[in-house]
Amino acid sequence: MVIGEARLVRGGFFLAIILPMKYETVHNVTLPKIGFGTWSLGGDSFPDPARDASSLAALHAALDTGCTHFDTAEIYAAGHAEELLGRAIRESRIGREKLFITTKVSPEHLAYDDVFTSCTASLRRLQMDPIDLYLIHWPSRGMNLPEAFRALNKLVRDGKVRHLGVSNFNLKQLKQSQELSETPILTNQVPYRLPDKSYVENGVIEYCQQNDILVTAYSPVKFRSIRVNQTLREVAEAHSATPHQIALAWLVNQPRVITIPMSFNPQHIKENFDAAEIVLSQDEMARLNRAWEK
Repeated sequence: MVIGEARLVRGGFFLAIILPMKYETVHNVTLPKIGFGTWSLGGDSFPDPARDASSLAALHAALDTGCTHFDTAEIYAAGHAEELLGRAIRESRIGREKLFITTKVSPEHLAYDDVFTSCTASLRRLQMDPIDLYLIHWPSRGMNLPEAFRALNKLVRDGKVRHLGVSNFNLKQLKQSQELSETPILTNQVPYRLPDKSYVENGVIEYCQQNDILVTAYSPVKFRSIRVNQTLREVAEAHSATPHQIALAWLVNQPRVITIPMSFNPQHIKENFDAAEIVLSQDEMARLNRAWEK
């Protein structure tokens, strides 16, 4: 049963009535706790047309399930993932204003002019304007971050991009980005999952939570032990859920944390989005935090 909706306006999402799904709001932007990632759609490092049909089917399943946040990058299938995402959105006939699209500029394209070239190419492949959120995909050794943000800030001023963020940045790099960005850094997209808590240990998660920066957890379920961990299975049984869903729920029950799982399977896609409705108790969260301790 749909009991509400999220509608995108120029400044971000505005919420109407009661939302059927958990959301996070920072800097007047509201995003669903669970979105949809696009790595491996249309290929890996290079385009693979043999995957197009299954990739489009997965995107349509996500759209039909109610997904509004899609995450992609210029490097995914060398831009082909962006093309497929844009095509699926056009075919769905869902209004662009109802969706939030994130894409990323690669670290080798952070020189001033290269940032503009990359953004223009992404806009062309997506066939949409503007990009809602534009991220620096990875930090690189010797990168000129001030020069990159000089270009990124201009993209925002020119209306090509609405919001800026980073990905895989450590605490020092994140703080530097905040100083250089003319608009608030919306997110730091990092690998965060059970049992990998490296970004907890390096201070990034806590800093984001205390400074209104979303943590976008990618590859949120990556360990084979997820299926067999006894604690995870017990919590899953208590909620009539799968261990996979509880691993996602562990993420989205944390403040300022959203995630972008990906699947080609329509049933798994729906299960992923349904995980946003699972409310874990403090005791369950604590048990899961300790689940892989020896």
